[in-house]
Amino acid sequence: MQIDFTKFVRAQKLARAADAKAAVVFSTEIGSLAVSRRGGDWRLTFGTATKPDYGLVETGGFVRPACRETAPGIFRLGDDTEWLELASDPLRVRFGRKGWLDDPLGSLTDEHFRGWTRLPAFGRGPEGWIASFALDSGEPVYGLGEKFGALDRRGQFVTNRIEDALGVNTELSYKSIPFAWGLKEAGGAWGVLVNTPAHVHHAVGYGQWSHRSYAILCEDETFDLFLFAGPDPAHVIARCAEITGKPALPPFWSLGVWLSRAYYRTEDEILDAARECREAGFPADVITFDGRAWMEVRTRATLDFDPSRYPDPKATIDKLKARDFRICCWEYPLVSIHNAEYAELEKRGLFLREPDGSPHVFQWDTAPGTSPFGNVLTPLPPSGVLDFTNPEAVDWWKARHDRLWNVGVDTMKTDFGEQVMDHVVAHNGDSGRRLHNVYPRLYNEAVYAATAKAKGAENACVWGRDGWIGAQRFPVQWGGDPQTDWEGLAASIRGGLSWGLSGVPYYSSDVGGFYGSRQPDPELYLRWVAAGIFCSHFRFHGIGIREPWSLGEDVARHARAWLALRYRLLPYLWGCVEIATRTGLPVMRAMALAFPKDRAARAFGDQYMFGPSILVAPILKPGGAVDVWLPDGDWHDFWTGERVVGGRQLRVANVPLDRLPVYVRAGHVIALGRNVMHTGEIDRRNPVAEIVAYGLPATAPVVGDGVLSLAKDGALDGAPDASVRAYGCTAARQGARIVFKR
Repeated sequence: MQIDFTKFVRAQKLARAADAKAAVVFSTEIGSLAVSRRGGDWRLTFGTATKPDYGLVETGGFVRPACRETAPGIFRLGDDTEWLELASDPLRVRFGRKGWLDDPLGSLTDEHFRGWTRLPAFGRGPEGWIASFALDSGEPVYGLGEKFGALDRRGQFVTNRIEDALGVNTELSYKSIPFAWGLKEAGGAWGVLVNTPAHVHHAVGYGQWSHRSYAILCEDETFDLFLFAGPDPAHVIARCAEITGKPALPPFWSLGVWLSRAYYRTEDEILDAARECREAGFPADVITFDGRAWMEVRTRATLDFDPSRYPDPKATIDKLKARDFRICCWEYPLVSIHNAEYAELEKRGLFLREPDGSPHVFQWDTAPGTSPFGNVLTPLPPSGVLDFTNPEAVDWWKARHDRLWNVGVDTMKTDFGEQVMDHVVAHNGDSGRRLHNVYPRLYNEAVYAATAKAKGAENACVWGRDGWIGAQRFPVQWGGDPQTDWEGLAASIRGGLSWGLSGVPYYSSDVGGFYGSRQPDPELYLRWVAAGIFCSHFRFHGIGIREPWSLGEDVARHARAWLALRYRLLPYLWGCVEIATRTGLPVMRAMALAFPKDRAARAFGDQYMFGPSILVAPILKPGGAVDVWLPDGDWHDFWTGERVVGGRQLRVANVPLDRLPVYVRAGHVIALGRNVMHTGEIDRRNPVAEIVAYGLPATAPVVGDGVLSLAKDGALDGAPDASVRAYGCTAARQGARIVFKR
């Protein structure tokens, strides 16, 4: 992105103005600047908002901070512990927190030879607002949504714009959040969130702009920045969650296996898949009617089963439920112009419009060689795009789901949402360009609310593709459409880790890959299955066969064992999910997040912690070899219990298809459940079948629903029926207590 910064008005002078009720206000050359504080969190707002803000952040508790002018043009806000400093000529900022961020984050220090900063510290130009911060050499920066390349954004130019990325191979992505955080060498972490629905561009040590600066360019009418400080990135993510909303708790059953394919074409195909799954002994919880599986394509999507294939959808769903499946149906927020209800909906103003007030009809690109659907999927009809800024449209769409709930559908796959064109006009007066990013948030929120009303909050979730600020409030998101090859697997893992580094804790990929010139070979398929076991959510999906029982006996045997392990891990995984709802920490934790002081660990961007106890190193190339970094301390092989000394790199080779390099931190206890065919067979009051101690327990087990605790003497209380394995220590049962000794 080429920008002429000579056309920007730079903020130079800073003068006190009349304070607002909850903010200190200054005047600058680029407009008013309001500064407020909540604890160590700071909010800097340039300009006055006249357009919808969509309620993306929670601003309760922000107050006007103490402010004093310590020297002409230099203002100190806050107190001696948590402070922010503003200075003039040019306007610049520094902020920190004593004991946490003693090395403050401040405005850029990159000065041009001709005597000014290379970028505006704060400014406004034709492209929008800009703020530029200084980066030290080697200072990493993470976040900014689902991205599929290197996790450290240093050197990258990232645009926060939601796109139908058509894969996981470029900078384009389905999920974006203008939230980033960085690590200071001296210790501590900082974070920046831009509160906006608009496009945001990030030049993160980007050499074409400044390799020593982090510049943020926001296209909105105001520039609303939140600044966070913490002793570590986990604290910064937690502070951001206080602003953007704590993660919702997904249903327990959503942690089970989801079956899907693009797509089951007939009633017989989906019923056969359900029957074969159970008869072959594969555990699963959800089966999906995907895009073309249940609606008639030419007239979709008013959430009607195609009567030619499903004359009695309830009868079909009842047969699936008799095999203990929950039902997911695909949807998108467009209605074909060929639909019998289109004209009435358009007359009621439920669709986005052209600037002249005429109806906007979204035209899919169907030109040969350019269609996103290629020769594989059916081209889609011209359609109206539902306007979720119109309360009547929201209410109609929510109510439309009632017909699905009434026949037994449990949840929805909320696909697409990227089709808002820049030029269209919304009911609330906003432009399509400004609405574009927030549209999927409004869409998912509506469907999530409809589900919660019908099924109860404990059963509410969506299977969504897109996300913006606050996506964690409407779980779950999956990672779009990966190419079916090894690089598609690797990029999917990085996408999930990147999403987690951006403050959203739940993620799944299309296990097996979505598209490609060939179907996955057994090795790739099973490595993808193995990696998927250690994600918050798991779904088979892709064009072609993805069900393991259809891929040969060797594949079926290994996959069956992996899925059995997935269900045995559910007590631990549910505990990780509960942690996420309190802290915002993702289930998949990149090494930079889990071990921020370990510089070597950050370089291993494809491995991660699965919750607080388990380290996973996916195999991403043929042959079964991978380099693993074990941070300092003792670790134990998950499978054998063998003790391994950390603080070093391991070369693990010839890993069989029924294994993955997985390690448990010494002193941690893993609670495993029973072998089941679906989550309905799990006794939530007593879910633990086996306790596995890796070294002498020093940390309470991570178990959902709080059924286990670590006593002061190091013994475990609870799980009276569980068997015990102990590595690096001995264990003896004393009633409901398990006593461990060296």
